[in-house]
Amino acid sequence: MFFVMEKELSIIIPAYNEEARLGKTIDEILNYIKAENLDAEVIVVDDGSSDSTVEVAKKTFEKHSQIQTDAIRYEQNRGKGYAVKTGLKAAKGKIALFSDADLSTPIEELPKLIKPIQKGDFDITLGSRALDRSLIGERQPWRREQGGKVFNLFVRTLTGLPFWDTQCGFKAFNMEKFRPLLEVMQIEKFGFDVEFLYVAHHAGLRLKEIPVRWNNDDRTKVNIFRDSLRMFNEVREIRKNSKLRLYEIQ
Repeated sequence: MFFVMEKELSIIIPAYNEEARLGKTIDEILNYIKAENLDAEVIVVDDGSSDSTVEVAKKTFEKHSQIQTDAIRYEQNRGKGYAVKTGLKAAKGKIALFSDADLSTPIEELPKLIKPIQKGDFDITLGSRALDRSLIGERQPWRREQGGKVFNLFVRTLTGLPFWDTQCGFKAFNMEKFRPLLEVMQIEKFGFDVEFLYVAHHAGLRLKEIPVRWNNDDRTKVNIFRDSLRMFNEVREIRKNSKLRLYEIQ
């Protein structure tokens, strides 16, 4: 019989056309794992990139062969939500954290999210830029920052979620509690963060928003006009899915 070795922590990095900055990100995360002696694995999910993203990931992994790593790739670009879900489904950790490929939130902030789950106080922790803006180093352009505030107000109004920043790319999950919920998730693009939190909240999981350090990266893949409209529509879709009872766990 084949047994899968369980890890304490899985770190998921969704990546799309990230050959320019992914190597540095992986190095920083793996060096942190070694320095802190963490029982962790790192999974990169290449969301159908047209560049050398997956090759960069594999080459960087070779320099850290003592740490368990994996690079998952599929041909069609499906969206960040699909990439994160793919990584979470493959995760062997009791706790899983996903981080954006640009490490806008430094990996050193990891304990803030992991320890409350390890202690059993919460099931999901979400990094937040809104709770303590003094932790923000390089800020977003004014228009993008204001757009984010409008979006989060829209999310709070339409979903009833009590959080001030649903979109920060730094979240952690108790996988025993969260894994069954992945099967009912519907959103594949940028609105997946809201769906994750909405479904978890609906299922009675304990969620905590935690302020983290964060720095803007001008090379973001998010287009403020195209993707904002898409995210607004996806939040409406989440509400519709809820009314249709698509988020009920069998």
